[in-house]
Amino acid sequence: MSWMDVLGRVSFSNCDPIFDGIDQGWSVLPAPPAWLTGHVLRKDCLTAPIPAADYALHHDELFLLPDLGIVSSGDVGSVLLFGSRPLESMRDIALPSDSSTSKVLLRWALKNRGLDPKFVDSGPDIDTMLEKCDGALLIGDRSLMASRQYPDLVKLDLGREWNDSTGLPMVFGVFAARRDAPEEHLKKAYNDMMTQLTKFESDESWRTEVISRSSEKLGFPYDRMDDYFQREVRNRMTPRDVEGLTTFLEVACGIDKGPKWAFHSE
Repeated sequence: MSWMDVLGRVSFSNCDPIFDGIDQGWSVLPAPPAWLTGHVLRKDCLTAPIPAADYALHHDELFLLPDLGIVSSGDVGSVLLFGSRPLESMRDIALPSDSSTSKVLLRWALKNRGLDPKFVDSGPDIDTMLEKCDGALLIGDRSLMASRQYPDLVKLDLGREWNDSTGLPMVFGVFAARRDAPEEHLKKAYNDMMTQLTKFESDESWRTEVISRSSEKLGFPYDRMDDYFQREVRNRMTPRDVEGLTTFLEVACGIDKGPKWAFHSE
């Protein structure tokens, strides 16, 4: 199978509205967010939702599909800093190996607060992380599950922190492709992913099916996942979200130009 027939996806629930039920002509490659950047660059897949911070690092090699992302407008619920002591007194924080955007965002947020803890790279396991550090950053389904198991240890929701500081939505993930990817294939991928997202948004019966599968996969109550997709994470980017992305690229990543789009949606 050609790389042009493969779609990368985050191996978390936050992209289920796009990939659950996707046209079976596509092969889907699931991986942690930070791994997907390499998959796109190496031509393991045509496009994938990669960390916004990784797009900043490789913006000369990549462009983005319009309208699609991993976005929050306040609490994101799945990018959380846990800790055994208050944020202001954390001496060190364990950072997970499967993330890029959340690390950049956390450093930016703590600098804004005048805090300068030591950062320690770690595997994304909350118990191991908190054995060696005062704080632990987790993303995705691991963060959702840890917040359920240890609600009193949640010290910071990074989506909320960004929104409170800037007044803008936070775009954690962007759908990227190599600049030499064929536009015809990209438009087919874009249309198929948008079809699934629109179906999730407009067909209540289908939405219920998708959320039920997400709930069963995580062992979460349906209502919790329904709230997650309704209030915390969404996949359709608006012009306001693009403003948030552009601001993040500038103030947190040092990129003084906005995203480069593969094409413009009609």
